[in-house]
Amino acid sequence: MTMSENGKNVGLFVTCLVDLFRPSVAFAAVKLMSDAGCGICVPERQTCCGQPAFNSGDRDDTKKMAKMVIEEFEHFDYLVAPSGSCAGMIKKHYPELFKDDADWHKRALDLSRKTYELVSFLTDVLKVDKVKAVLDRKATYHDSCSGLRELGIKDQPRKLMKSVEGLDLLEAEQAERCCGFGGTFCLKYSDISTRITDDKCDDLMKTGADLVLGGDLGCLMNIAGRMTRRGETVEVRHIAEVLADMTDEVAPISQPKGAS
Repeated sequence: MTMSENGKNVGLFVTCLVDLFRPSVAFAAVKLMSDAGCGICVPERQTCCGQPAFNSGDRDDTKKMAKMVIEEFEHFDYLVAPSGSCAGMIKKHYPELFKDDADWHKRALDLSRKTYELVSFLTDVLKVDKVKAVLDRKATYHDSCSGLRELGIKDQPRKLMKSVEGLDLLEAEQAERCCGFGGTFCLKYSDISTRITDDKCDDLMKTGADLVLGGDLGCLMNIAGRMTRRGETVEVRHIAEVLADMTDEVAPISQPKGAS
């Protein structure tokens, strides 16, 4: 655990995808919040937020996972996740999940009030308006559905990206359009998902950017995988890696092994 300089002690919710596929995002999150003076702890017993089960209608297993998350994070000043979808699940859907259980509903509401997505936490809570990072690239940003529509994350990442020395931000015409991932949606409706992803990739490529950024690893892996299968050479990264000035240390997101 890192020590707090500003009195804010944060529990980092790493997320499943970051833990399994892109740990560098978690390290970038720790660096960004530590640089802002926060004390950071990563609870070892944390598990999935339960979103896949929730979206599939499995409320019983979702509640079990949600209770674990609540127990692990409720004693922190804040829960911060480098993912709009996971933060949205905890902030918006946990209270709904326990609406018929007074005790757990209160605990879910208490955690909800102090749950934030990483970039919005940096800008809205810590009032960070610039970072010390350098990247001479042309980038475009994908607004993920959960972050944008559930949490109102739009201007926050752009504010910090503008402070990255050398970074040229090129806006896509349909930056707010879904990438086609949608968690289990891409598995249940793969043909529809692929069409949506192709439209997203076309829109991103039209910007002329050589780097695609975003705040949700699920979206980014989906976009990166489709870009790879199409033979595109554009790089895809989580915004935290750029803001933390880690691009020289970590390769861009690649197509997961075994994907076709």
